[in-house]
Amino acid sequence: MKTVLIMLAFSSLMLAQTQKEITGTVERIADFPSKYISSRNIDVWLPENYDPKLKYAVLYMHDGQMLFDASTTWNKQSWNADETAQQLQNSGEVKPFIIVGIHNISVERHANYFPEKPFNLLPESFKNDLLQGERSPGQKLFAHKIDSDNYLKFIVTELKPFIDKKYSTLKSREFTAIAGASMGGLISIYALCEYPKIFGKALCLSTHWPGIWTLENNPIPDAFLQYLKAHLPAPKSHKIYFDYGDQTLDALYPTLQEKVDALMIEKGYTSKNWMTVYDKGADHSEKAWANRLATPLKFAFKN
Repeated sequence: MKTVLIMLAFSSLMLAQTQKEITGTVERIADFPSKYISSRNIDVWLPENYDPKLKYAVLYMHDGQMLFDASTTWNKQSWNADETAQQLQNSGEVKPFIIVGIHNISVERHANYFPEKPFNLLPESFKNDLLQGERSPGQKLFAHKIDSDNYLKFIVTELKPFIDKKYSTLKSREFTAIAGASMGGLISIYALCEYPKIFGKALCLSTHWPGIWTLENNPIPDAFLQYLKAHLPAPKSHKIYFDYGDQTLDALYPTLQEKVDALMIEKGYTSKNWMTVYDKGADHSEKAWANRLATPLKFAFKN
């Protein structure tokens, strides 16, 4: 971690608050450096009356630029994570926690978030076609080879030690959660499986089990099921949350989530350590995730 701190100093990176006045405080670490992936902004949310003398659980969240300030996002929506987290802490429904929002690099998002080991289970011809596919005319779906294993190494070996040193945190897996939506949901469950001694909880909203935008002739969901069957951690020491709607992109998810739910039961997960929420009529958007964010937060950090 010494190297990161030196790099931060030489880069003259500054902590800055977001433009919008929010609930609590957001400190930005600009262009956080990494030897594994592209540098990116990190937004750290601290609750009102944050006290360094106390210890806080930590929630790591993907797509960090979408979490707090709708005025700065591409679609003018946000998770309103600051408001929801503060309300829950004020009411005493949850243990005190901070949020570490990890910004995405738009063109690299699919490569960073697509779980690498399930990808490697796919047929070679399909993998090759996938890597050459386009998200839209002229824009490739994958900017480069999949590097989600490196993305997780960044979080675990570079970012988490920095956060634990700078802020007053509870460092054990019991108090360390990871969360995201869509592709962020995929990388969150993957993180829990790959680093079960680091993350005790994964909160996966509108998990994008198809990996792409069609179910036709798509082997990706089965590859994820195969991977989860082999790598889901012990239910006694971990908690997992899933949810999904049925509109827009979420319309692809109900039958796939049912298969995952059946696997969770097979692996011994019960209501004590697993929750799946079906939000009938909900679409695939930050607005929908904001509307139900309180549920996974209470599940993860219940007092």
